Amino acid sequence: MNKDNYCVIMAGGIGARFWPMSRTTRPKQFIDILGNGETLIQSTFKRLERICPKENIFIVTNEIYENQVKHQLPQMASNNILLEPAMRNTAPCIAYANYKIAAINPNANIVVAPSDHIIIDEEEFTNNINTALTAASQNEWLITLGIIPTRPDTGYGYIQYNDAIRDPNNQNMRKVKTFTEKPNLELAEKFLASGDFLWNSGIFIWSLKTITKAFETYLDDINDLFKEGIGLYNTEKEKSFINDIYTSCRKISIDYGIMEKATNVYVLSADFKWSDLGTWGSLYDTRKKDENNNAVVGNDVLLYDTTNCIINMPAGKLVVLQGLDDYIIVEDSNALLICRKSDEQEIRRFVSDIKNKKGENFI
Repeated sequence: MNKDNYCVIMAGGIGARFWPMSRTTRPKQFIDILGNGETLIQSTFKRLERICPKENIFIVTNEIYENQVKHQLPQMASNNILLEPAMRNTAPCIAYANYKIAAINPNANIVVAPSDHIIIDEEEFTNNINTALTAASQNEWLITLGIIPTRPDTGYGYIQYNDAIRDPNNQNMRKVKTFTEKPNLELAEKFLASGDFLWNSGIFIWSLKTITKAFETYLDDINDLFKEGIGLYNTEKEKSFINDIYTSCRKISIDYGIMEKATNVYVLSADFKWSDLGTWGSLYDTRKKDENNNAVVGNDVLLYDTTNCIINMPAGKLVVLQGLDDYIIVEDSNALLICRKSDEQEIRRFVSDIKNKKGENFI
């Protein structure tokens, strides 16, 4: 195992589209959503242990989740848990991890992965990541994994590649032409038909030197803030420094801040079964279905004339449903959601309205 390889797990999001199961106090990455005895963050950590030594795995999360990370991943050293004092999207959290790792190993090659993905074929995933790490160590490329799409999904971002510019060592590694965020159905269908678009997995691979240069070029304001802390990372002064500068970072994603602007971005086509578990619909796709194509969690659910639904009920709750087709029905704690699957992108708006009209106890 290459000791120059590092992994950064991004685990600071609140998973609003997964409400009501995902809440601010317990977001989806800390929940055993699949019912397999592991939370999503535990599964992600175990998967990345195949890539690098556990001491080379770092988690970036909001400071309010520190205890949950330590409880669920007791094998992690405290120094490997990077605590954000404010939510500032993915670019600042990656910049923080860059400087943290640079203080340990300036020759690092880094995998950045979200904490809430489902990946079925872990051996194929490992092969793809190792292929990308080798390419990143040999070229000044910013690499992302692209998933071969199986349907015109409007909940994913898309990557268009240039088929004429490939890595001579790997024909599945192509230069990126464009990024498109969550297209409408008509556009997604065109992307699928064209044959040169992939789903954007949100998994990135690069060398520390290449991503640092990209920050200097495209996000110099954020880079300069974290650069001021050289000499403080991995010391007792790090926390105070981060608390002082973090709120000064603008909120911006790594996709918009760097990946969509850089000219040295490549995508590796990956063919393992993947879901970013961003929505109830994506969970529905991964769960086993009954004879009426319903995905049900709950021991006391009775269904009549109900088809194509995802139903998630707490143990011991008797639920009777009749005459529903293609719905999300989820109860958790003090909240119940009933929503058409086709309208699941509205859940973010529902959560915002709940916060404004009913208060934070429900989110």
